[in-house]
Amino acid sequence: MNYDAALDSAIGRLHSEGRYRTFIDIERRQGAYPHAIWRKPDGSEADITVWCGNDYLGMGQHPEVLAAMHEALEATGAGSGGTRNISGTTVYHKRLEAELSDLHGKEAALLFTSAYIANDATISTLPKLFPGLIIYSDALNHASMIEGVRRNGGAKRIFRHNDVAHLRELLAADDPAAPKLIAFESIYSMDGDFGPIKALCDLADEFNALTYIDEVHAVGMYGPRGAGVAERDGLMGRIDIINGTLAKAYGVFGGYIAASAKMVDAVRSYAPGFIFTTSLPPAVAAGAATSVRILKTAQHLRDAQQTNASILKMRLKGLGLPIIDHGSHIVPVHVGDPIHCKMLSDMLLEEFGIYSQPINYPTVPRGTERLRFTPSPVHDSQQIDRLVMAMDQLWKHCALNRAEMSA
Repeated sequence: MNYDAALDSAIGRLHSEGRYRTFIDIERRQGAYPHAIWRKPDGSEADITVWCGNDYLGMGQHPEVLAAMHEALEATGAGSGGTRNISGTTVYHKRLEAELSDLHGKEAALLFTSAYIANDATISTLPKLFPGLIIYSDALNHASMIEGVRRNGGAKRIFRHNDVAHLRELLAADDPAAPKLIAFESIYSMDGDFGPIKALCDLADEFNALTYIDEVHAVGMYGPRGAGVAERDGLMGRIDIINGTLAKAYGVFGGYIAASAKMVDAVRSYAPGFIFTTSLPPAVAAGAATSVRILKTAQHLRDAQQTNASILKMRLKGLGLPIIDHGSHIVPVHVGDPIHCKMLSDMLLEEFGIYSQPINYPTVPRGTERLRFTPSPVHDSQQIDRLVMAMDQLWKHCALNRAEMSA
């Protein structure tokens, strides 16, 4: 086999479909987010505004978070030195897990190196703990949940997105005595829509199923203490396993689950993705713990973020742009074509200094390509004005371009 030719063919397909992914080299400015420096391929630099970051509340720049990380770095050094089982558990890891279990009102929490790994490792391990487990997974669940379901080797059922009636049909068709788990998200990040948490919990009660929720895009953002949509809706006590991230609203790094002490003990004892992975650096754990603690009482940041998101959606709708609006903090603009989506992204960056990465297949289905804006409390009115002006100008340009191509 000609391996180089095979690689050329694989990469060439991405280029021909208009969905080859280009990394934009940026350098965030401490204390100045969402401003950043774009380091261009020719070596020159330009000031840009980041409009697609997941640091939803700007906590990655918070002075108390940075101070906590500096303190832990000076106290312990760079890395943890091992897995959690072998020298990699420190006071910083235990402190962060205590903050997280308190946040979600659970007996325990367990840290992973990312929310992706937390989902994959936990879901793929559950059939070892509950032999014969059937997992019912929403069709639009994140890739990490899909991977966990795929790798667990057990039975799976995929229900149509947010379709409670379809899920009921699937549950009713299976053995009532079989162990079951319903896996879903609180906010689906590509469309920004909410999962029907209460209805799913009601079905779980009726069919004696466990509940597993991914709150990755909601932790820090919703609820009186930032525990997520389940907290906002008064439903945290009905969720058996909560998955969250420390890399989005909390602005640092890592993922976790929160659950009963027995569930956490079993997962940490059986999940290879936990057992055989070096633990988070203590400085990262210290910064994350501080961020979680701060956001438990920082409703003003959540309110400001929601206000900016509402303003941006309202103004883009006023231009007639196809906004996908389900009431969450995420602002997707449907483009529907990978080439035009990439073109819009490139023009925003090069002509207006606005960075919004195109979202193409396989992150979203073909034909639903989009730009996804993530306003934060630290985006000011002038930056919103500039984004709206740029989208107005470029959308008209792209409409003309599409018309010419189809003529």
